[in-house]
Amino acid sequence: MKLSRIEQETIILYNEAEATAEVFTYDSKLLGKMERLAEKYPEQIRCTGEQKYIVPKACILVREPYSEERREAARKRAKASGVIPPKRRSALAKE
Repeated sequence: MKLSRIEQETIILYNEAEATAEVFTYDSKLLGKMERLAEKYPEQIRCTGEQKYIVPKACILVREPYSEERREAARKRAKASGVIPPKRRSALAKE
């Protein structure tokens, strides 16, 4: 059965007693990142089932949203240093 996009959740569970968090996701980008991290850091990040990983709680981060001023400053710095955005980079690779 195919899930709707609203049903394709990412769930992060942790408690105060344990040093790890459980991440369950349908997000393909996040799954790819988790897989790469699990390969690179197998002692800290591990796959415990399809779409489910155990990670250190320190990997879970909630940060302040970027203001438009901060976003514009970052855009100018990236442009000045020649950084190509990921979407544009993938389009260039296809050419």
